[in-house]
Amino acid sequence: MFKHIIIHLLFLFSTSVSSFAQQKIIRNPATKAKNVILLIGDGMGLAQIYAGMTANKGWLHLEKCTVVGLSKTNSADRYITDSAAGATAFATGKKTNNGCVGVDSLGRPVATILEIAEQRGLATGLVATTAITDATPASFIAHQPSRDLGEAIADDFLKTDVDVFIGAGLNHFKTRADKRDLTAELKKNGYQVLYDINEVAKVNSGKLAGFVSDQRWSGGRGDQLLKSAQTAIRILEQNKNGFFLMIEGSQIDDGGHENNSNHVIEEMLDFDNVIGEVLSFAEKNGETLIVITADHETGGYTLVDGNLQTGRVEGRFSTEGHTSVMVPVFAYGPGAETFTGIYHNTKIFDKLMTAFSFNK
Repeated sequence: MFKHIIIHLLFLFSTSVSSFAQQKIIRNPATKAKNVILLIGDGMGLAQIYAGMTANKGWLHLEKCTVVGLSKTNSADRYITDSAAGATAFATGKKTNNGCVGVDSLGRPVATILEIAEQRGLATGLVATTAITDATPASFIAHQPSRDLGEAIADDFLKTDVDVFIGAGLNHFKTRADKRDLTAELKKNGYQVLYDINEVAKVNSGKLAGFVSDQRWSGGRGDQLLKSAQTAIRILEQNKNGFFLMIEGSQIDDGGHENNSNHVIEEMLDFDNVIGEVLSFAEKNGETLIVITADHETGGYTLVDGNLQTGRVEGRFSTEGHTSVMVPVFAYGPGAETFTGIYHNTKIFDKLMTAFSFNK
């Protein structure tokens, strides 16, 4: 009798383990990422994050990410990177020289994760609070020896089939030295070309070029970045093959350069609102990898005092430029576990390729 009881208990235990395993599989059905959303907080180091967390009385949406790593940010020719070289590392998997976008250290064009996704039939998008031709978004779509070649970078947008791009920088498309009106050419290529964030936010499908406000503080922009991200996701998720989207919280960097804690915090909270929206989408979708990182830290920002109950933050800066410190990498969704550890920023490209199951 005792032997039969033991056998019965073992059977019940093995059945429950099997059932639990099946439940885990059901809850986590994706073995690879169908979609990838890369969020870049320009100039966002750990101090910037904790300043935002303190100002928000101890919590950010970012905390939902339980996978955390560290990225080494140096460029090919400098110990301290700029945004162009930093973003090019994410976009191409290659270190390049400061100031270069979408090219390697010898100036040769390199295919970006956005272009590779596009070639594989995925939808693609870029969203920024700054000019869409600025260093970070440009690194995913352009191949130029200098980030300052705004009009040439705008030309490169028309050489791709990027589905959605939303940001400032209309002058590089419309008020040009060569007198070309690239907005007219975009319309001929099937894009809806819009100039107001409220109009942009109404779009549900089709190709979209949104040229929006270049306000340098989030208080002046309102929820422009959030609406831009929501619109991009709504359009891109209609592609049955999946999508790649880069969203930049561009002006955390501005607060660092200005040595202005209030500006850093305001931009950090604006970016975190978008992070919350994106994580909510990924949680419901189940097939979306979210990666949140920074191209570099700006300002040598240090928190010398604060209060988690009142939201008071007291910060100090050591420079008006960038620094070389490693920056955090947060991940959520299928493939997130590969983002732990310490690695060069180029490895983020490799990990995104693996998450998509793309061959180089």
